Amino acid sequence: MDVKIEKICTKYFDFIRFCIGGTVSVPKSVGENDWDALFSFMKKQALLGVGFRGVERMKAEGVAVPREVVLKWFAVSEQIRMRNEVVDRRCVELVRMLKEAGFDSCILKGQGNALMYPDKRVRASGDIDIWVDGTREEVMDFVKKTVPHPNMRFHHVDYPIWDDVPVEVHFMPSYMNCVVYNHRLQHWFKARKDEQMTHFVDLPDGVGRIPVLTLEFSLVHQLTHLWHHLFEEGVGLRQMMDYYYLLRKAKNGLEFRDESIECALRHLGLYKFAGAVMWVLHEVFGLEEKYYIVPPDEWRGELLLGEIIKGGNFGQSLGISNHSTGIKYFLKIKRNMRFVRAYPAEALSEPIFRTWHFFWRLSHK
Repeated sequence: MDVKIEKICTKYFDFIRFCIGGTVSVPKSVGENDWDALFSFMKKQALLGVGFRGVERMKAEGVAVPREVVLKWFAVSEQIRMRNEVVDRRCVELVRMLKEAGFDSCILKGQGNALMYPDKRVRASGDIDIWVDGTREEVMDFVKKTVPHPNMRFHHVDYPIWDDVPVEVHFMPSYMNCVVYNHRLQHWFKARKDEQMTHFVDLPDGVGRIPVLTLEFSLVHQLTHLWHHLFEEGVGLRQMMDYYYLLRKAKNGLEFRDESIECALRHLGLYKFAGAVMWVLHEVFGLEEKYYIVPPDEWRGELLLGEIIKGGNFGQSLGISNHSTGIKYFLKIKRNMRFVRAYPAEALSEPIFRTWHFFWRLSHK
């Protein structure tokens, strides 16, 4: 990672660790931060809710925080809280709708992840991703009853039934560009599907119960989610923080064996990437060694962190999505060629898969 970027970001990382309780007292570097710059960085990484916890801690420890700063962060945290309440209700409603139509389902990431955070003001929610137990044809027939011409991709279809919360209905939880590893991944998902569809949890405030992924399944699935977005448009620290809380929850609950996860990651071609993620989680969030699922990989970790800092949440700061389809095609190839040495199979497969997917979508309109 660029030395100048690293020096600037060290202050922000100190603040993030303080926000999540990784450090006991206020780091000296926090007092040197310009509040506007800190707010901008946390916004870019979709971590404003996390930041407000830090502001609250600073006030509790007697640190002078400008009133306008407190009010600004508080307003954002309240928006996050209210948004999570809306998404919670929509998740319950969506699961019920699908069940009435004859489909078992399971919420992917999202509100399942939010349950691992300290409270509803911390994790900024996005859309609802739901995995449905049915063939692509069956799911599409159901969706088209409400949305005649839905936007479909290889692994999911948009289901815009509400104005307040976007919904993606998944035929499969995720996928990989490399055909060999993707075949193995889909087999891994299928073998564990029934358990996911029946793993219910209670949402806060008595909103209801929803099926979410088990912790062991999530450790693999969310890693493939990070992996997919790294080659698609980019990942941010919010997605990394999801994995940070997942690891702590899973390890503390002792709900899996390290050997089984390590074996799965090697089989799916994700072992080296997992090492990069461990390194980033340690550098940014202070993840302790006892929570590692594989040893950290510093070289690949620095490469990953550099992309995270440049791109922000889902790579939005890279600006690739602002171009036309043709220009985006070549910009993505140029960007992903940087990953060939670190992840040759996936990087070289990405443009091949994307070309195939373009024609596949045309044939499935």
